[in-house]
Amino acid sequence: MTAKIRPSKGAPYARILGVGGYRPTRVVPNEEILKHIDSSDEWIRSRSGIATRHWAGPDETVAQMSVEAGGKAIADAGLTPEQIGAVVISTVSHFKQTPAVATEVAHLLGTGKPAAFDISAGCAGFGYGLTLAKGMVTDGTAEHVLVIGVERLSDLTDLEDRATAFLFGDGAGAVVVGPSKEPAIGPTVWGSEGDKSETITQTVPWHEYRIGDLSKLPLDSKGNVKFPAITQEGQAVFRWAVYEMAKVAQQALDEAGISADELDAFIPHQANMRIIDSMIKTLKLPEHVTVARDVETTGNTSAASIPLAMERLLATGQAKSGDTALVIGFGAGLVYAATVVTLP
Repeated sequence: MTAKIRPSKGAPYARILGVGGYRPTRVVPNEEILKHIDSSDEWIRSRSGIATRHWAGPDETVAQMSVEAGGKAIADAGLTPEQIGAVVISTVSHFKQTPAVATEVAHLLGTGKPAAFDISAGCAGFGYGLTLAKGMVTDGTAEHVLVIGVERLSDLTDLEDRATAFLFGDGAGAVVVGPSKEPAIGPTVWGSEGDKSETITQTVPWHEYRIGDLSKLPLDSKGNVKFPAITQEGQAVFRWAVYEMAKVAQQALDEAGISADELDAFIPHQANMRIIDSMIKTLKLPEHVTVARDVETTGNTSAASIPLAMERLLATGQAKSGDTALVIGFGAGLVYAATVVTLP
């Protein structure tokens, strides 16, 4: 007789129960960036929409920013840390290969012994984490899941690279996902286009520094070896984001059975204001739809950008609990993830 595995017993549906964010105290205006590149405030604003960004100080580590954002999300959900059954952190700027920073964050938050792991999916990382959390809740492996997107991209910024020096910021955004009696996180439309992986990448792989061949390492204007940085082919990324990601966003609406007219908010990855404006036009979003434009004062925070933008919309009253929002992240890989959610 073949043994039969007992089926999982999870919640019928999942929803976002709470949201939290943390922005480093140091605000960096474009004028500071211009000390290192030949450009202008007007050019940076016109190309990206960015006026300022936050950069972390020595004590604002990936772990500490995660704890701040995660703690706020847990409180916003009306829960205690002990009720968190899993911690998922998306980041590309935690420089310890192992252990996962999620284990440290889980401990610092006082969550007990939850499942804890990191994922690396670039600017789509929050969407990936949200999808995994939804699956855990509905499968029954965790009743409440803390999802955190966190980055210290200032550590991976080449201040002499005119194409990217002004783009990146630091911060952490978090949500708690838990049981729901009705659908509140739609189907995820996600994927990757690995043939375009070189359009956003790290300048030098870590092992090159171990080899120590200076001919393979980038040097700054003073002849010093540069730390690895994020680099991108700006025009190629822009075209891909504008033309392809609008299709993915529309597919997510279709999969959720939601029309653009029924949306209350649009929360795209905060990469570039021009990309956001182009997506609004292509999707034909009505004027009543609130659009997150956190990029102006926060910059591109990769995996943290969507939850940070979500937190700001709710905190400022531009969006309210129960609103229907389309979220989409896209970036290095090239990877993407889009879904429709009910805001906490």
